Formats: sequence, C-alpha cells, structure tokens
Amino acid sequence: MLWFPAVTRRTGPRPSGYLNAIFTFLAFVHGVIALTAIWNQPAQHQFIPWLNVAGLDLTIPVEISSVTVGATVLITGLNLLAQIYAFGYMEMDWGWARFFSLMGLFEAGMCGLVLCNSLFFSYMILEVLTLGTYLLVGLWFNQSLVVTGARDAFLTKRVGDLFLLMGVVAILPLAGTWNFDELAVWAQTAHLDPTVATLLALALIAGPMGKCAQFPLHLWLDEAMEGPLPATILRNTVVVETGAWILIKLQPVIALSPIGLKATIIVGAATAVGASLIAIAQIDIKRTLSYIVSSYMGLVFIAVGTGQTDTALTLVFAYSLAMGLLVMSIGSVVWNSITQDVRSLGGLWGKRPISAISFIVGSAGLVGLPPFGCFWTLSELASGLWETHPLLLGIVLFVNGVTAFGLVRVFGLVFGGKPKQMTERSPEVHWPFILPMMILMGFTLHVPHLLAAWQLLPASLNYTATGLLVVSTAIGIGTGSFVYLNEKWEKPVRIGSESLQDFFAYDFYTAQLYRVTVIFAVGLVAQIISWVDRNLVDGFVNLIGLATVFGGQSLKYNVNGQTQFYALTILFGVALLGLIVSWPLLVRLSLIVG
Repeated sequence: MLWFPAVTRRTGPRPSGYLNAIFTFLAFVHGVIALTAIWNQPAQHQFIPWLNVAGLDLTIPVEISSVTVGATVLITGLNLLAQIYAFGYMEMDWGWARFFSLMGLFEAGMCGLVLCNSLFFSYMILEVLTLGTYLLVGLWFNQSLVVTGARDAFLTKRVGDLFLLMGVVAILPLAGTWNFDELAVWAQTAHLDPTVATLLALALIAGPMGKCAQFPLHLWLDEAMEGPLPATILRNTVVVETGAWILIKLQPVIALSPIGLKATIIVGAATAVGASLIAIAQIDIKRTLSYIVSSYMGLVFIAVGTGQTDTALTLVFAYSLAMGLLVMSIGSVVWNSITQDVRSLGGLWGKRPISAISFIVGSAGLVGLPPFGCFWTLSELASGLWETHPLLLGIVLFVNGVTAFGLVRVFGLVFGGKPKQMTERSPEVHWPFILPMMILMGFTLHVPHLLAAWQLLPASLNYTATGLLVVSTAIGIGTGSFVYLNEKWEKPVRIGSESLQDFFAYDFYTAQLYRVTVIFAVGLVAQIISWVDRNLVDGFVNLIGLATVFGGQSLKYNVNGQTQFYALTILFGVALLGLIVSWPLLVRLSLIVG
C-alpha cells in the first residue's frame, strides 16, 4: 500500500510485490511456530474489547486452536506460493502495487475469519472479502469483460450476504450471543418454532451459497476468471472455502430445522451434479476448473447437511492443495500459449513436462484415486452415506467419476495429441512458475502422510462404498483416456446431439433464465417506478412550479404604484379569507333561517 504512483515512478512497481511476499513468508513461519506450540493443546480463547454501549457488547472473540492456526498456515502458504507465481505471471504488469495489496487484504481477511469466533465479526470480514473479490477481478479495468465480471461477482455475492445479514440479526435475540461455541451449546437445548427455525436456517445457508458458488448463485465464479490467474489460485481454493467454513461453524444451528438440513443437501447435490456435467462441456480451460470448484463445494454442502462436519473440514484441506496445483499448471500454459481454448492446444506433453506432471498430480489428488489425498476424504464421506443416504452416495460416485473424466479430457486436449499452431512454440516456463508448482506438488503428494500424522485418516471405512468409489474413478479415467487420448477419435468430440451439448456448455441456460425472470422483473419494476417518478412525482412538483410562475406572472400586472389599489387588494383578500373560514357557520345559519 506504500507504493503510490510517486514512489512507483522512481522505483518501479516490483518492490511492492517483494515486500508483500516477505511479510507473507513471515506470517507463514509465525503460523507454523504457533501450530507446533498449540498442537495437542486445548483451544485457547482471547477477547478483544471493541465496543460496549446500550447493552450491546461487541467484544471480538479469538479462538486459538490447532484447527484455526492450521487454517492460517494453509492460507498464508498458498498465498505465498501464489505471490511467487505472480512474479512470473505479472512480470510486465504495472499494477503490482494494487494486485499485491489486494492479495494481502485477502490473506488478512481469511486469517481473521478462521481465528474469529463470532458470527457478527465473521460477517463483517466476509464483506471485506467480497469487496476484495470485486477489486481483484476488476484489476484490469480497461477491459469490458473484466468490468462485467467484477460487477456480477460483487452483486451475486451481495444477494447471499443480504440474507445472511438477516440471519445474523435475527439470531441474537433468540440465542443471546454471536459466539460460535455458545451458539453450538445453545442449539443443543433450543426449542424454536419450526417456522422460525426454518427461516433462520435458510438465511444462514444463503451466505455460504454465494461464497461457495452454489446454484443458483454460482455464475459469479465463472465470470471472476477474467481476473489475474494468480488471484484465481486463492479464489478457487481458500476464498470459496470461507463460505464452507461458516457453514461448518453454523451446522448445529442449521440442524435445528430439518428443512434447513434438507435444503443444504439439495443445494449441494444439485450443484455437484450440475457443475460436474457443465465442466466437461467447456472449451475454456479456466471455466472447466471453475465449475469443478462449485461441484466440490457442493460435496462439502452434502457432508455438512448429513452431519459429517469433520469430513467436510478434511475434504476442504485436501481439495485446496490439489485445486491450487491444477490452477498453477493450466496458468503456465495460458501464460505463453496466449489462448484458453482447449481446442487450440495440444501436444504439450513433450514441451511442458513439469506442467503436465503437475496437472496429473493435481488431478490424482482431487478425485478418489488411492492413495492420494481426496481418496480418503471421499471414502469417509461415501462410508458415512452408505447406510443412511444411498441416493447421496450415488451422487458422490457420479460426481467423482465425471470429474475424473473431465480432468482426463482437459489433459488429453492440452497435453496429449500433436502440437497445433498455438503450441508449436510453447516452452516450459521460468522459475517463478516452476518453484511454487514443485513445492505444491510435493505437499499434494504428501497429503495422506499429513492426514496420518494428524490422526485424520478415517478409523474405519465401508469397503463396499470405498470399492465403488475406486470403480467410479477407474471408469472416469478409463473412459476419458479412451476418448481423449485416442488419436483415432475425431476431435472435437461429439457425444449426443448438438442441442444437448449446448445445454451443458451454456450452463443449463441459467444466464438466459435469469434474463427472462429476475432481470426482467427488476427491469419492469424499475420502468414502473421511473414512470411514476417522471409523471406523478415530477408532475406534481412541476404543477406547483407552473402554478407559482403563472401566479407571479399574473400578479405582476397589479403592481401600479397606487396605495389605494394595494389597500383594496388587501381588503379583498381578508374578506375572501373570512368568508372561507366562516363558511361552515354560514351554512348552519342558512339551515336555521330556512
């Protein structure tokens, strides 16, 4: 933030990025030291007095535990790698000061969110992150698509935030607190009217729906891809997970309403299935990953709705590393291939081996492929659904298989086949890209070891559900390899009718549906209000103005300078006023005389 234009003209913008990366590194080291100190220790709580007036106590509660401090380590670590990646990706960009300051804002906001133990202050931090999303997506504000994407991302999130604010305000008189731990204790014995509990649960779900890009508030994440790709590393991993974090914290309150839990499951299931199908029909490589993000956040909603909050937290951790690696891999391809269209790419396996291996490791860590990270969390989720929710188990298996197919599709179109015009000269990128990719690849490969060291591996698994998960992964990988790694299969691939492919490619025509429903209704109301404002409100005001002008123009002819005429005018006015005031009495008098 110190790099104002006057400073930038003398030093250039690059020192701002280096300075920010140094402080992020210090934050990461501090988090690691704090994590070793708090490990296997009970959670500690600190209270920061802020405002206490008129019976309203706004003290900031801070929870220091292995989970919250571990979350800060994940956030600062990914942010540090994203900033090193940005050294190369934004090498020639003069917006360094704005970009890195906003990356720092994201880091501070997310660390504050995971440490804060208050729903009220968490909502305030989420609003800061919404503003940060708008500014980061709109970094290159001289492009029309960037402006549109930033605006839509901001407004879409505002819809969910508005309902969340209603829930935040409504829960205080019911529970008497905004503290997450106290809310969980209160929810164990609370007896709410079913209607109140349902409305409260739905309001609290709406905020995470917007943050996690869940249907129908999912389009913003796709449009946010117009922003710089290093910011996408954070947005597709820990930024969308802020909504999941709040949802997990509020699960005891949402559980007060069976309808609230069902709504959580329905939203998650619909988004997981729909987004995974949309992803395999995209030709923009960044859009493919954005819909996979929505799909996996839908699985988190399913886990929370079925009461598997620990599994949801583990899934969030394993997913974030794998998705971050995938974004880095495709970002390096986009950077020097100039195109994001997978139909124009191909044959990069021999030219970009590190990027290709990073994509393979990220894909393996994301799907249910043993022994990689998400295999254990998805197996635990599937085992938990085996007895109670067989339909949801089928959804998890379907999403896993389709995601595996989609990732193989992207790999085959980008790295497989023969080089094309856009990839004839596409060498491996330089060290700011390679270094964070290699580091994150190592952590992604070691997720099972980390889960074992932290005693987070599932104690027992349902072998049938786990076997079905592995089978779904094998079917997805095998089908994708047969279609997209087979040079004899004509590209682009045609599966089904063109109208069906367009149905998935255009996001189930959700944008068009918005235009004929919400946008049409808002536009109609706006036109009606505009007509009323122009013709009724302005018309009344204009009528008063015209009457005043007409009266003034008429009275000016009575100004002749003769005193007796002025006295006659005053006398006539007083007589008329007296007649008006005494008119009721005169009416009664006429009745008496009559």
